Amino acid sequence: MAALKKIKVKRLRSLDGSGSRIKTSGRKVVRKTTKKASVKKISVLDLKRSKKNPIIEPVGSRHWESKATFNPTAILNDGKVHIIYRAIGDNDISVLGYAESNDGYNINPNSKELAFYHHPKISFKKPSLKTVSPVIYSSGGGWGGGCEDPRLTLLNDRVYMIYTAFDGWGSVRMALTSISLNDFISRRFNWNEPVLISPPGQIHKNWVLFPEKIKGKYAILHAISPKIMINYFDSLDELDGHHFIHSVHQDSRLWEARDKFVRGVGPAPLKTKYGWLVLYHKMEKHDSHRYKLWAMILDMKDPTKILYNSNQPILEPDFWYENEGYKGGVVYSCGTIIKDGKLFVYYGGADKVSCVATANLDKFLKELMHTSVPVLKKDKIKIDS
Repeated sequence: MAALKKIKVKRLRSLDGSGSRIKTSGRKVVRKTTKKASVKKISVLDLKRSKKNPIIEPVGSRHWESKATFNPTAILNDGKVHIIYRAIGDNDISVLGYAESNDGYNINPNSKELAFYHHPKISFKKPSLKTVSPVIYSSGGGWGGGCEDPRLTLLNDRVYMIYTAFDGWGSVRMALTSISLNDFISRRFNWNEPVLISPPGQIHKNWVLFPEKIKGKYAILHAISPKIMINYFDSLDELDGHHFIHSVHQDSRLWEARDKFVRGVGPAPLKTKYGWLVLYHKMEKHDSHRYKLWAMILDMKDPTKILYNSNQPILEPDFWYENEGYKGGVVYSCGTIIKDGKLFVYYGGADKVSCVATANLDKFLKELMHTSVPVLKKDKIKIDS
């Protein structure tokens, strides 16, 4: 490995609240503290970052993506990767951009374009959010509202998208829309009119749709702590803007029982031969200001059952592009694909840029199962819903 260039140490904002000195050495961020640091064990679970990172960056000349391009989601179709990412422009409103890649790493020239914006027909009433300002739950950048943190799911011949609909101070709710696969890959962005699927007056984020029906029903995963929560539907038309999914929120009995360091699901689940692979975001008690990515495998037939859970993060915010942005110390994934036996994880760095990291899928899954933390049986967990 080539020696990293030495540069002048400078005081930066602490990532962990400790006031520790931070320096950038080459591309990787090194945090120096007075305490003896523990050495992290290298594992096959560690994802390999692309040397091309960041793969999508803000473009100052484009008014809709001049400030941030982050938290990408993706689907694979006929060998091509189709990416939707959150963008913030001159007016501080979040919109969604599109990009495509043939190999999963390199964005095709001239493929980027505006793909979705906050739908004007969605009506927001100003609910009383008594406990916490929704701005705390918005992820980075401008607070002008819009559509945030999309999750794509390809199911049959339609592309579904669940995203956070945010109108500034008034509401943080989940919305669902869809588009035909043919229109999507042809860049004819004729999305169905979105519908709000979470109740008014509650803060929700990080909901995902499974890419297959489970026991003949559509399945939406909307919470992983204090337990896995999934709602099933004969038709997604049942979510009509008047009937909502009820999940963990600040006024529910489950709120205090949750793991306060878990931030929620990342991308939509991936089907593997061992079960549903689910990535999720979580902080650690000793490092509570940094978002990290973890992994678990859910039972194929009963995805409320956790089979395996990683005993350490699979991705941590260690590189400069994961620390220099609107929210330093953040890796935030909304998309995964499987291409040529390789797991591609698309994620946002520091709420500013889009990146990708990969791993051999089979080795990753076997290592996850081998090093999994013990999982309690479901009948030992009793929680009032």
